[in-house]
Amino acid sequence: MKSRNLATISLAVMACGFLLTLFLPDNLAVVLLRGGFEAGLVGGIADWFAVTALFRHPLGLPIPHTSLLLKNRDKIIQSLISAMENELLNKESIENKLRKIRFVSLGSGLLTKFVARKKARADMLEQLSTFVQRLPVDKAIPYLQTAVADYIREAELGTAADSIVTKLMNDGKDIAALDYALEGISGWSSRPETRAMLGKIASEKLAEVKLGGLKGMAFQAFVGFVDADMLGEMLQGMLQSGIRDFREADNPYREQIIQEIRVALFQLVNDEARILSLKEWALEELQGEAASAFLFKQLEALRGKAVAMLEEDRGSGGRKLFALYALLARRISTEKEWTESWEERIRASLIAFVEANHYRLGVLVKENLDQMDDDSLVNMLEDKVGKDLQWIRVNGAVCGFVVGLVLTVIQMI
Repeated sequence: MKSRNLATISLAVMACGFLLTLFLPDNLAVVLLRGGFEAGLVGGIADWFAVTALFRHPLGLPIPHTSLLLKNRDKIIQSLISAMENELLNKESIENKLRKIRFVSLGSGLLTKFVARKKARADMLEQLSTFVQRLPVDKAIPYLQTAVADYIREAELGTAADSIVTKLMNDGKDIAALDYALEGISGWSSRPETRAMLGKIASEKLAEVKLGGLKGMAFQAFVGFVDADMLGEMLQGMLQSGIRDFREADNPYREQIIQEIRVALFQLVNDEARILSLKEWALEELQGEAASAFLFKQLEALRGKAVAMLEEDRGSGGRKLFALYALLARRISTEKEWTESWEERIRASLIAFVEANHYRLGVLVKENLDQMDDDSLVNMLEDKVGKDLQWIRVNGAVCGFVVGLVLTVIQMI
């Protein structure tokens, strides 16, 4: 039974009891009951009036000092906001609570419980795979080109190239490059087609030489004596012999060539005009369609590998994902200073957020209450506290009945 109905019934019982005793013959019991019912009726009506006056005008009559809730609506709302901001949810209590929370440890514990579940890992990998597949890599290309172009414009290529060349020379890479080139030339010069090509070129060039006198006669005799095959074999042999000499470490010409290579390299990397020209060429090529197509192809290949890796791990229940998480968790657990630093950062950020937005609690409460009309506000409060208030009416009727009995006894005495 609802408390409101119980309160009404108690008042009705007192009223009926009082009316009934008026028609009964007077005796001790009737007099006592009449006094009790009369006092209970007065107490019930008084408490009904008091409770009703909190929310509305009793019987719809504009009696002074009734409908107190609506008359003092703004004052009550401000009191409620003040109590919430300054007592129930004041900034100091929230900040003190935040200082006691270990956010990194709490988050790590929750995340560990989540990742430990096989289904959760599979779902996470599925979502990651879907996300990677839907990434618009074509839209990322202009941003990637812009980032690379900005880097090229700002980069000190001369300094970087100088450092790289110095490092390569200190590691002996220039000598290794020369040996590699000599080995390649040696292989090329030993081919039969190379011998034929050298002989043909030499024969053609010798035929173009014009000399007079005895030298001319001797030269012409020599040219007539040798053919293209002989010239090719001679030149091939000289070239092979020269390469063998250059590949010997104590050969003086080898050291000269190495020194010339080093000088040429340093001149190249310190030539500002060439560096600027190289930058301009790189920037121009970077903005071209070929570069865009190359970047798109590389990004698509990278996406394919990432999706394949995620799907493979998903098929195995997310073992690699869990192993990666476990590795990171163990690593973080050993970094006490790093953990404390992030604890302080998170805590400071949340405290600053509370400081800046604490007033919004009151604003939110006021906005919600302002959106409610008078009837809605009264119904809400009656629903929340009406039950206890109705028991005031019941208690008033019962107490009045008891007091009435006592007073009747006193009057009879």
